[in-house]
Amino acid sequence: MNPKLPVFLSLSGSSFNQGLMWMGLSMASFIAMSVGSRELAATLSIRQVLFFRALVGLFVILAVGRSVFPEIPAMRRVPLHLLRNIVHFTAQYFWTVGVVLLPLASVFALEFTMPMWVTLFAWILLGERISRARLLATVGGFIGVLVIVRPGVGMIDPAAGLVLIAAAGYGLSLIMVKRLTRQCSPGAIVVWMILIQLPLGLIAAMTDWRPVQAGDMPWMMLAGIGALSAHFCQAQALKRLEASVVIPIDFLRVPMAAVVGYYAYGEAIDLWVFLGGGIILLSNLQAVLAERHGRLTGALPAEPLVEKADRR
Repeated sequence: MNPKLPVFLSLSGSSFNQGLMWMGLSMASFIAMSVGSRELAATLSIRQVLFFRALVGLFVILAVGRSVFPEIPAMRRVPLHLLRNIVHFTAQYFWTVGVVLLPLASVFALEFTMPMWVTLFAWILLGERISRARLLATVGGFIGVLVIVRPGVGMIDPAAGLVLIAAAGYGLSLIMVKRLTRQCSPGAIVVWMILIQLPLGLIAAMTDWRPVQAGDMPWMMLAGIGALSAHFCQAQALKRLEASVVIPIDFLRVPMAAVVGYYAYGEAIDLWVFLGGGIILLSNLQAVLAERHGRLTGALPAEPLVEKADRR
């Protein structure tokens, strides 16, 4: 790749177009998962929603993912798998609460604070130095959150706080995934996720079980398949596109969610959400571009987070 060319020009046409396709599928899958989860929560408890999402994921893995099963008996890094999935499961619970109680666009905009939490946890847990670009991105992300929730204008919806906690949980989970990838394939990490989160979901669901109707089945399929498809398609896009391209494209989830929320649920389109989300987006984007420039000029290591994670 020629470092003198802009990001978009340095990508082959085929790879770039494929990446755009995978990102489009990823964004559609995330929104489908959100809609399926919200519809399920109308008749079932949120704990049941998480259980059935994992149950559908199990059937999908059994159908198309059996090639990674030989890795499972090796039992590599099981304690870390367990800790990662407890954190991720808790984050999913808070995120689903947000999906049910907040406009969809607000949920996705607040979720974009995850890189801010990744930076914080990398500093705390991995001892990684925070670059000036990442520090500015963290400050920008915090300002974006303030614009979205607007404290002082009215009572802040507690659900917004839960989504921020979920974003922090996803950030911590990502740090642990980076450590797991040293010894485990992505497919094995997904299988462990299903195997651990399915019983967690069942135990949680049994504390608030409600009758399941035949009409719930399509929404279960939409939420469960959407969840697996979203992460798979995103990973495929990241193979073909740089993060500096993926981040602004992925932000299109916010207006897409706003349109779906407007037509499906009559949610008002809040310009403050777009303004705050835009601040978060630009903050993350400038950090990625600054780090990319630093790697190309030799001022930064190629993957500091992964390297530090692997040494621990």
